Amino acid sequence: MVVSPEVITFRYDCRHRLNLTLIGTALRMVAVFGRGWVMWARVVGAALVALGCCGAAQAEEKTLYVAGFGGTYEQVMRRDVIPAFEKANGVRVQYVSGNSTDTLAKLQAQRGNQQIDAIIVDDGPGYQAVSLGFCAQLEPGDIYNDVASVMRFSSNKAVGIGLVGTGLAYNTKIFAENGWPAPTSWADLRDPKFKNRLIVPPISNSYGLHALIAQAELAGGGVNNIEPGFKAFIGDVGQNALAYEPSSAKMTEAFQSGQVVLAVWGSGRAQALADTGFPVGFVYPKEGGYALGGVACPVAGAKNPKEAQAFVRYMLSPPVQLVMATSAGNGPANVTVKLPPDVAAKVPYGDDIRTIKAVDWDVVNAKREEWTKRWNREVER
Repeated sequence: MVVSPEVITFRYDCRHRLNLTLIGTALRMVAVFGRGWVMWARVVGAALVALGCCGAAQAEEKTLYVAGFGGTYEQVMRRDVIPAFEKANGVRVQYVSGNSTDTLAKLQAQRGNQQIDAIIVDDGPGYQAVSLGFCAQLEPGDIYNDVASVMRFSSNKAVGIGLVGTGLAYNTKIFAENGWPAPTSWADLRDPKFKNRLIVPPISNSYGLHALIAQAELAGGGVNNIEPGFKAFIGDVGQNALAYEPSSAKMTEAFQSGQVVLAVWGSGRAQALADTGFPVGFVYPKEGGYALGGVACPVAGAKNPKEAQAFVRYMLSPPVQLVMATSAGNGPANVTVKLPPDVAAKVPYGDDIRTIKAVDWDVVNAKREEWTKRWNREVER
């Protein structure tokens, strides 16, 4: 029996990939045939040498692990942001998606042996990451001179890289068909016509946390008296809520399926859905929306500290800031970035920033664990 060497196709590229087709067949041929075993041994030997070469080349290429938001944000990062950084810095970026509390939990689980090099989280968990010692000191860079003062951390261990606002998203088509006016107040979450047609993220997500604070403030409370907020969610708001959903992708699906017509959401998420052609509107309630900053920091004890620092600076560069405003709905943190009018109208920018409120994260983070336990026990139960 004669087996043609063409049975094996071999393509070798140390820098990118090594594909061995039917190498297992070749090994079996060595065992089965007495004659021609030398030929097969040579083929297999060459393949193994190539494998060793490729392994050495790959070992030299660093992999930078970046943990950040999922959904549309992740898509924009993978498509429009990460490739240029990889090319300029000679590294491979592994993007680990998840919500901010998940990322914080990973850092806590990996304390002393961090596998993540840089993080992108909401501002609340960002402050927690700094206070827990998970963020390294930012190395000096001219780009930081261009960051808006409201986006800077006094610790200089993290920095705001973008801004969205928390408000109300609604299905404009269904509202029009029913003759309903657009929502204007946080009190609209209590309207019985939205029973089982409302979706709110849980308070492990900043959008849900903002909703809890908003309901407390409606009744004269706030971060220092959250009781009215819980009362509202246990009562009227809770009765309307179809689900407490942390995933923006699933919230998008709920809108698209028609199950949900009103949601507490971020301006960037709503804009991403609108960009698909879906009839969704977004408003800041008359009582005010809430500022939600995206925060980045290099992880203390990271395996690739130099590249992590470079990545944080890169996220503040004007080209990236413009991409994130255009495609992810993030208002820029870099004050030198000028947005085209059509983009500026879709993100927190200019006068819009004056209408959204900031949360006192020092107070909230001190109480968040207690609130979360109560939420799980009394609201989502």
